[in-house]
Amino acid sequence: MQKINKNVVLALLSLISLVFLLFQLYYYRFYLSHKNGAVFSKVRGIQSGQDSTRWHVVRKFLGLISSHNIPVYLIDPLILGLVDKDIEQIRSSPDGPSPECKYFCAPRDFTTFALLDKTWKHEVGLFRTAEKMGFQWLKIINKDPRLDGMDDLSGTEIPLHYIFKLASHAIHLVVFYERSGNYLWHGPLRLKQHMDRKFVPFRKLHFGRYPGAYEKPELLLVSIDDLKVQIPKNPSSFLEEMSHSRFLECRYREARAFFQLYPDDASLDAVEFRKKAKSLLHLAALTLNNLGVKFWLSSGTCLGWYRQCNVIPHSKDVDLGVFIRDYKADIIPAFQKAGLPLKHKFGKVEDSLELSFQGEDDVKLDIFFFYEEDDHIWNGGTQAKSGKKFKYLFPKFTLCWTEFVELKVHVPCETLQYVEANYGPDWKVPVKTWDWKSSPSNVQYNGVWPVDEWDDVIQIY
Repeated sequence: MQKINKNVVLALLSLISLVFLLFQLYYYRFYLSHKNGAVFSKVRGIQSGQDSTRWHVVRKFLGLISSHNIPVYLIDPLILGLVDKDIEQIRSSPDGPSPECKYFCAPRDFTTFALLDKTWKHEVGLFRTAEKMGFQWLKIINKDPRLDGMDDLSGTEIPLHYIFKLASHAIHLVVFYERSGNYLWHGPLRLKQHMDRKFVPFRKLHFGRYPGAYEKPELLLVSIDDLKVQIPKNPSSFLEEMSHSRFLECRYREARAFFQLYPDDASLDAVEFRKKAKSLLHLAALTLNNLGVKFWLSSGTCLGWYRQCNVIPHSKDVDLGVFIRDYKADIIPAFQKAGLPLKHKFGKVEDSLELSFQGEDDVKLDIFFFYEEDDHIWNGGTQAKSGKKFKYLFPKFTLCWTEFVELKVHVPCETLQYVEANYGPDWKVPVKTWDWKSSPSNVQYNGVWPVDEWDDVIQIY
């Protein structure tokens, strides 16, 4: 038998391998890439196939939702940040500002859109069409917190997030729901045990690490990279809102357990006080929001929200906190114009400022101003008859949104530490006898106001 030349065999094998590789490249480029949206043709100046992939995935997704009449709007922070720089040009040009793919071709793993729940029906047809277009999809559901309450903690499950994946890019669709405080809310993205945690790089998602609360945005239809999309009319405002959107849900389970130990006061006086306190809080929020002054629930009002999801009936006032850096001289006249006369003013802007306004009957509104130091935050108190000063120390905190008495309002994100600083480790136990000068766990004596300053720092009306 004739001996086979090893070099010839190696050459043939190499040639076969090369032909097979070329066939795979041809097959991917002219069949799979078109099927999956990774088209390598140039689109308005696109220079690379990877950039083109993102644009084509977004285009296919917009075609998908358009075919099912689902209105979505762009909330992707990276793209909105780029758009914001050219917003005037984009608004004035119906075809977009540039012949190049500048926005949807930007490097990223996701493009994020928002969907208002009430604007569509959860149709199976959408997902069937998505699959025919080559999309893989994932649906994330969880309990609807709007249905939670003291009497029912079951909560029907609702869709919170959708992920549509095609080729090397994914679309994150965040579902927003309207809440009773007239704002929009989205839930967290929590994968259930059976879900594929490698489906996409979830840690890179911009939305879903925690729930978020937003004002209802005014939308603008624009053309970006030859694609018609809706965006928030003021992208910079939306991005600023996004950076402070974290939302804390009321702790209904803990509140229910609290009321099992300490039955709620359902007397006529308690019901009437809560009604007046709610009205006062809504009026205060409207007044401060119109001034652009950021505030949060403080002291007993914060404790009531955190401990029992309601106003504490024996507190007899509404307490708010404001950072002194947000103080405005218009606060007093604005409240007086709203029908809340000034009851007292203690301290001064530089030190221990505190305002109190008279609400309906004996219900009053106290606004405490907080001062920041290197390692703590504090607010002051003044005893009118003696001029003595007091200081209340808190660990540093940030602000989150919550819903309280049908109002979107801020609370300290680190609520437990905030409450414990003020009320000590026994904050869960109701206390009806409270001395503001000695009862708080974080109170310190802070000297005495000089007598010659009393006319300015102790004003009672």
